[in-house]
Amino acid sequence: MRNGFHSSDSAKCCAICGGKFGLIRYYCWRTALCSKKCVGRLKARREAYHN
Repeated sequence: MRNGFHSSDSAKCCAICGGKFGLIRYYCWRTALCSKKCVGRLKARREAYHN
């Protein structure tokens, strides 16, 4: 996993796993993600941070 949510090459790869985008790009909290699996990871990471 990548460290942090923002990266300089945010338009090129997923913010969580660093993978390439497919035909669909998912967004959660203005963060571009490659799959629903990464959306779940981001939400879990945010909940763990808040607890």
